[in-house]
Amino acid sequence: MILSELSEDYEVVKEVMRAYEKIGSHFSQTRFHPWPEVGKFLEELSGDVALDMGCGNGRHSELLSKCVERVVGVDMSSMMLLETVNRGENNGFEVNSIRGNVMELPVRTECIDIGVYVATIHHLPTAECRIASLNELERVLTTNGISIVGSWCTEHERFDEERGFDTLVNWTLPDGTKVPRYYHIYDIEEFERDVNASRLEVIDIYSNEGNCYAVVNKG
Repeated sequence: MILSELSEDYEVVKEVMRAYEKIGSHFSQTRFHPWPEVGKFLEELSGDVALDMGCGNGRHSELLSKCVERVVGVDMSSMMLLETVNRGENNGFEVNSIRGNVMELPVRTECIDIGVYVATIHHLPTAECRIASLNELERVLTTNGISIVGSWCTEHERFDEERGFDTLVNWTLPDGTKVPRYYHIYDIEEFERDVNASRLEVIDIYSNEGNCYAVVNKG
């Protein structure tokens, strides 16, 4: 997918990036812990190279660093990449941080043994964009590579809808400033359709505590 051909969609993606440029430091202070399902997924896994897609503040990169020799973190926000580097320096792990987007990963084909793609796909504005990102994940996985994909879903306690929908979720900074971020909130059936529409091979799809997950490998 060439983003220049999807200018309207790309503007939404860039607005999300600009939001994280504004909230990055505060986000890191309040979103310190990794998603529990990622920790469970990584138990007993090992490999050479791991990818944290939409790495944010590096909370999942740190977990990945215990499983592999090298971690690559990709994010569009330079502020979030800085937070990842700072976390690594403070906690004693290294991440090769690269600025880029998940629909055009700046990562060579078939080099990733373990992937984590969590809390990012829901910021992409269309099914086409979301499936494109999943295809990029499939492209970079090795033959035996494995990944977890995770997103907010309608089962989250803050939502009343039963079907997937688009919304803006505000982040409130300490001074009271509200910074809106685009989200697509999946229902589990829609999430399953998008994952199955990609080139990834599905091992398991499930929901837990308001999030939907897919464990996948190379198709």
